Amino acid sequence: MSGTSLDGIDTALLDFSGSKPTLLGKHYQAYPSALKETLLALHQPTQDELHHTQLVANELAQAYAAATKMLLLAANVSAKDVRAIGCHGQTIRHRPDAGYTVQLGNAALLAELSGITVVNDFRSRDIAAGGQGAPLVPAFHHKMLRHPGIHRVIVNIGGISNLTNLPPGQATSGFDCGPGNLLMDAWISRHLGLPYDKDGRWAASGSVIPALLQAFLDEPYMHTLPPKSCGRDLFNMGWIEQRLNGKEAPADVQATLLALTGHAISDAIQRFSPGAEEVYLCGGGAHNLALLTYLKKALPNCLIQLTDILGIEADWLEAIAFAWLAQQTLQRHCANLPEATGARHPCILGAIYQA
Repeated sequence: MSGTSLDGIDTALLDFSGSKPTLLGKHYQAYPSALKETLLALHQPTQDELHHTQLVANELAQAYAAATKMLLLAANVSAKDVRAIGCHGQTIRHRPDAGYTVQLGNAALLAELSGITVVNDFRSRDIAAGGQGAPLVPAFHHKMLRHPGIHRVIVNIGGISNLTNLPPGQATSGFDCGPGNLLMDAWISRHLGLPYDKDGRWAASGSVIPALLQAFLDEPYMHTLPPKSCGRDLFNMGWIEQRLNGKEAPADVQATLLALTGHAISDAIQRFSPGAEEVYLCGGGAHNLALLTYLKKALPNCLIQLTDILGIEADWLEAIAFAWLAQQTLQRHCANLPEATGARHPCILGAIYQA
């Protein structure tokens, strides 16, 4: 899994022979700064964009293959014993409104380099059926984390935040709440040269600017009803700059961006998951202590914990989920959740590149 945060590659090795997946190994590989900058640039039209996009897809395949090799070495597992790689790829465009989504990563090259069958392009089939193509992890949450008598909500805080609503006796649903880490990461990178705001310390040193927060919350996406999904196509540095007057203290903007993320998540839970008893967090933003404090104040009636408590590590849940999605593809099981994506019907997701 390499997500919207653009920090790197999460690679997980899973055994699905039991009732719940067993994590046999894990490996994180950071993106080189040059690759991250190139990927960021490709989110906007550039000169000779098509050529550069294909070159980066090849570079990503090389990186995915290297991460796979390191994972298997650490776990002492041979490539021939791995059934498949589920590779999400790196999103550079997500435009379900225009009928497409683009995740880079040359799957054919990855299969060639790794010697392992690759399943990729999970989102396109759902979009073809009229869906958003995202979020896809609610189907995994439904399978692995639902409780028969407790109303749970699973919240992934990556670059974008998304939730899965798991009410007992009712259908599972989910959607993208709005910004997760990506705006805060972009802002601290510009002003302090850091990749992220560890524990939300910089945000905690500032004060929320009420007028700016309201300008952020006036974004139409925040008021769009689910199913809905978003990405860097909407939320980016330009989006922040359009709402600034230039007089704000940088730390105060960071505090306001954190409040935006916290509000997007808590408001989504209050509006679309009424009666929720337990909220479980995963993704990098789950470790932001200032954000956690915000959510606990905003949701006083909910027990808020990491998904680790449920037996799936918060930092690895998405990588595990895409391994599971690949398994569903190989078994020809439908794995989208129309209640979350808005697709007209369930679909078998993904494209298969045999080793």
